[in-house]
Amino acid sequence: METMIAQLEQFIHTHQAWSGVIVFLIAFGESLVLVGILIPATAAMVLIGGLIGTGVIGPVPVIIGAILGAVCGDVISYIIGRKFGPGLVHHKLLRRYRQAIARTRLFFRKYGFAAVFLGRFLGPLRSTVPLVAGMMRMDQKRFQIANVVSAAIWAPVMLTPGWVGAKGMEEMGGGMGSLIGPVVIVLIVTIVGTLLGGRQLARSRPNRRRRASEIDAS
Repeated sequence: METMIAQLEQFIHTHQAWSGVIVFLIAFGESLVLVGILIPATAAMVLIGGLIGTGVIGPVPVIIGAILGAVCGDVISYIIGRKFGPGLVHHKLLRRYRQAIARTRLFFRKYGFAAVFLGRFLGPLRSTVPLVAGMMRMDQKRFQIANVVSAAIWAPVMLTPGWVGAKGMEEMGGGMGSLIGPVVIVLIVTIVGTLLGGRQLARSRPNRRRRASEIDAS
């Protein structure tokens, strides 16, 4: 992953005018169930946030690209899920994702509308929530509201740690230097905690359901 991130940084340095398109493709790919697991989006967004903080690229095209990519990726996943329905999990391409999709369905049944919003910030569920929303025929309007609003929040949240870190390096020795470190730590811990919390939540739901079934059976 380190090599991939280093190559991405070099590519953006060389093609700064394409930064918005590059971020669009990262956010778009991360939203697709067969692609998202292969894209280190969190590390990439932190890197890009750092490039914004150092002035290498501008924030506006990057934020717009991230939001549009996240929205479009979720729309495609939703359409695929809605078109093929629950039977899609039996497709050979999704065989390795069956357990993840089962966990996401439990998460979706419990939280409904909020699952689409929260799922964007939970790494283990990120690429399967919109697919499951389509499979379970969630109302399109409600899905799009959660999709767009969560994307508009997700983009700056993911870019902020890198941006703050880069600005902190510039301010070292100044009055803000003593404050930047704690802010960066809090932001990073928040993101990592969200990802780990999502993983724990995704794992705990099937376990709770299994225990409930065992109690009923006894």
